[in-house]
Amino acid sequence: MDNRGLTPIISKALSISIVVLYIGILTAVLYGSVIPEYRTATANEVSDRTLATAAERVQQAVPPPTRHIDARFGLELPATIRDQAYSLQAANRSLVLNHPHPNIGGRVPLVLPRTVIGIEGKWQSHETLIVRVVGKDSRYIINLNSENNE
Repeated sequence: MDNRGLTPIISKALSISIVVLYIGILTAVLYGSVIPEYRTATANEVSDRTLATAAERVQQAVPPPTRHIDARFGLELPATIRDQAYSLQAANRSLVLNHPHPNIGGRVPLVLPRTVIGIEGKWQSHETLIVRVVGKDSRYIINLNSENNE
């Protein structure tokens, strides 16, 4: 029996199997560990920038001493971080970013003058953030609200 005609076919089939196996292993490694870690690291950077931008805008919203003020400032922030909604919350003269992923989030203290007697409120990322400053006789309160909650 002469099987010499099958040798090139078997050789090509083995070569294709090795390439498919290599691509499968490479894909499993990338999607199993490297890509999710990269997405989390990138999302952490985005959350830090978002928190810094929000804190900067809240600090800039405080006016110079005046008799009476009721001002609103809008702020554009990302709608999602790592494809998930998040929230900003005021707590103890700080802004806290809460995210469903355990490795994403943060807290930044606000540098506010003594005329600010409080900061309060919570904002969800799927709505427009409104920073509202209300005050009388140089005593101000800062509220974080969503555009729909005004």
